[in-house]
Amino acid sequence: MVSDTTRLFVCNCEHSMDVNASDLSAGYAQVSGHHHLCRSEMKVIEAALATEGGICIACTQERPLFEEIAAEAGHEALSFVNIREMAGWTADKAPTAPKMSALLAAANLTATPARLRSIESDGLCLVIGNGQPAFDAAQRLNRSLSVTLLLTGTDDLILPSEFEFPVFGGRVVAAGGSLGEFELVVDGYAALLPSSRARPDFSMPRDGAKTTCSVVFDMSGNTPLFTRDHGRDGYFRVDPGNPVAVLEAILDASDYAGSFEKPLYVTYDASICAHERSKKTGCSKCIDQCPAGAITGSGDVIVVDPGICGGCGNCAAHCPTGAVAYAYPTRSDQILRIQTLARTFLAAGGKTPVLLLHDASHGTPLIGAMARFGRGLPARVIPLEMHATSGVGHDLMSAALAAGFCHVVVLTDPQKAEEFGAVAEESLLIETLLAGFGHKTGRIVTLLESDPDNVETALYALPELPEISRAAPVPLGGKRELARAALGALADAGKPVSNIVPLPQSAPYGTVLVDTEACTLCMACVSSCPADALRDTPDTPQLRFVELSCVQCGICEATCPETAISLEPRYNLAPAAMQPVTLHEDEPACCTSCGKAFAAGGMLRAVERRLEGNWMFGTEERRALIHMCESCRLEALSRDGADPFAIAHKRRTRTTEDYLEAGRQGLTVDDFLNEK
Repeated sequence: MVSDTTRLFVCNCEHSMDVNASDLSAGYAQVSGHHHLCRSEMKVIEAALATEGGICIACTQERPLFEEIAAEAGHEALSFVNIREMAGWTADKAPTAPKMSALLAAANLTATPARLRSIESDGLCLVIGNGQPAFDAAQRLNRSLSVTLLLTGTDDLILPSEFEFPVFGGRVVAAGGSLGEFELVVDGYAALLPSSRARPDFSMPRDGAKTTCSVVFDMSGNTPLFTRDHGRDGYFRVDPGNPVAVLEAILDASDYAGSFEKPLYVTYDASICAHERSKKTGCSKCIDQCPAGAITGSGDVIVVDPGICGGCGNCAAHCPTGAVAYAYPTRSDQILRIQTLARTFLAAGGKTPVLLLHDASHGTPLIGAMARFGRGLPARVIPLEMHATSGVGHDLMSAALAAGFCHVVVLTDPQKAEEFGAVAEESLLIETLLAGFGHKTGRIVTLLESDPDNVETALYALPELPEISRAAPVPLGGKRELARAALGALADAGKPVSNIVPLPQSAPYGTVLVDTEACTLCMACVSSCPADALRDTPDTPQLRFVELSCVQCGICEATCPETAISLEPRYNLAPAAMQPVTLHEDEPACCTSCGKAFAAGGMLRAVERRLEGNWMFGTEERRALIHMCESCRLEALSRDGADPFAIAHKRRTRTTEDYLEAGRQGLTVDDFLNEK
């Protein structure tokens, strides 16, 4: 929370926005208003920096200047909040003080820092391209990196008298890795002959050549080497026909030598992962939704490559159990920030708030353009900057609506539309639940837009729907606990038509249906269930189920040998969803010798059907063994003088000689082998 000694400095930016410091209820120790803080009133900041205590400046435009002065003064407790473009510069006539207060309060919450991963790059750079443009780019990059040029073509290439870097010909057919550890396979790989004169000549091309490097600069104009080229550190792909873009990429790539720290965007808890059990695949949502290909299956669990992961958050948004969780910031920190925004805005007199989720690279410039050249954000639209808006799940959406927001708007770049599959499914889930709870829908809006005018028009056109709830459940627990607490608040505030709300197929809530005629109570589903939703009982043949725990992963359905299980996505509001219910039960089969219950009756009947006609159980004595417990079965075999374990012996392979000898003796081959 905000320190009780933090002082807030608010500037109306030369009276270009309407702001009164006394109207801001952000909980600071002291709030002072100014109109020219970064110029004529700079001495106010200099005096404050000479004292102890935190300082928050409600301006970001002159942040470098203030940070320079703070560094000279040795003052580190300095923070910034943008209330100008985000709130003050607007044509909306509604009061902006509630939104300013909300932004100031939320920006100063303490967040759990993400863990960092160290990356080392030795500066080895592979430049891939055609002709003279690729050669020129390689020359520029070679000033700061150690370059190797792979020519995919030699059009217009004029050979110099001196080569500053190695030149090869070929084409990349496979690539993997990330910054500091790229691995590539090249076909047609051949070194440039030193004797090349009028045109480049290459010697002895070969396929399947392998190479490694730290940075890849791809200006070949061909298909990207990776599925999500714009999010992989160390991979620069640029259009060779755009000289400006090439120069910008060269400037960016030139800095990629040395030591780097990258956030670990997600955490993984294998104990609650529903990916696979006993080679039966259940949930693969994180793998299917990862645009970077950073997630792979590895037996029962998944593996996230932190070098490839770009932090889009699709995996965390769509994970049904919360095994993959976003950590930049954590789920609880993000929800607490959203609740603070809503609570502060509503307490300051704001009405029908809208949460606008956006990223820094796309959304923030759009909001700035709207503020400078258009009407700016509506006074009730509260922006929240995220690393990636593609990581918004139904837990965050429901928490925002339960805290008092009337709409949740997710703004993103249309060029990243392929990353929004998870958001689309999570939005459909929330809208379906809202309809089932008796609320007006249309509260989740996704804007795939790059034109600030279109974004502005869409935001001003949002209907003023009534808020649903101000419950704001405490953000504690895992993903399902947080989501259920928020959904419970939304359901309590509505008028559900039924306790059962049917959901889309991809929903992580639902029940298990069992065909009792086919089910033998073998309990294979119980042993495979990763969520402990399916359970057995120690004394009686019963299949029990807790709907609250079911994540609809489908492992039970894939495991069932009788294909007796199917799934039904739904949300159950009844308290019974938290209690075990019996899906199927049967009379126990008792041993015909000692009377002990040792199996389910249905399973024993299924065994009899499957063994019918089997040569090992061709006599009444052998069939009677099926109805005995393990101990009595061994005793019966021993009494008959048989080897108790002979039943497990592999049947002898019949050979041609067996048939010939049986014919010579006038016997069937079975009789011959039995006598033998």
